[in-house]
Amino acid sequence: MNPFEVIEGDGPVILGQPHGGTWLPDDLAARLNANGRGLADTDWHIDRLYEGLLPGATVVRSNVHRYAVDANRDPAGASLYPGQNTTGLCPVTDFDGRLIWEPGREPSADEIDARREAYHAPYHAALAEQVARVRARHGVALLYDCHSIRSVIPFLFEGTLPVLNVGTNDGAACAPEIEAAAAKVCATAEGFDGVLNGRFKGGWTTRHYGRPEARVHALQMEVAQRAYMDEAPPWGWRADRADRLRPVLGRVLNALAETVEGMRRG
Repeated sequence: MNPFEVIEGDGPVILGQPHGGTWLPDDLAARLNANGRGLADTDWHIDRLYEGLLPGATVVRSNVHRYAVDANRDPAGASLYPGQNTTGLCPVTDFDGRLIWEPGREPSADEIDARREAYHAPYHAALAEQVARVRARHGVALLYDCHSIRSVIPFLFEGTLPVLNVGTNDGAACAPEIEAAAAKVCATAEGFDGVLNGRFKGGWTTRHYGRPEARVHALQMEVAQRAYMDEAPPWGWRADRADRLRPVLGRVLNALAETVEGMRRG
């Protein structure tokens, strides 16, 4: 199994998809407990949700499930949200704080190092290569990191998550006009609520690649899964919901592409 896939486009926008994969090597899958085998924390259907919304976009997606290694975490293991509940580079609990490994079969320090080298590093090498390629071609690149999550997870946040959660590391990861373009579409999307830099400010990918001074911009979109799917096993796609959400995400992406094009010409 290739740990990642790349679809090269000719536009200035790159779609990162680090959490849509469900593949695990057999030895790791066998060590998960019954709770872990449910893979509940997957960004279910994320590739289908964004498919075809922005012609010319480059896509870099991981095929490896986040329970092997989380491609949106700091490879050094530092917490993205100090003082708040979260999961780590190689999680030992799910988003509800429940254990995912059989007792005594959690990843060791050496194993975490091996997983980082086998799965995290190749994904980010591919992503960095595409960022460099796109910036060389257009003079600017925008990395849009695609995520989704269940709407209610008390272990991680209070209440019900808004549908559209834009994270720019409090504005540090992209130019103000890029942040404003995404926020405007979300604020005017009828039937959907949204927030800018709320509980999700952007993960390691957004924070690591977002360098506006180097003409590389990044933002994360965390979508509440109730807007396009069932939030319980078997995690089914809901066309009646997705058909309303996808045009909104398409407007976000096209607004961002137009903004980047204007910056490039300017």
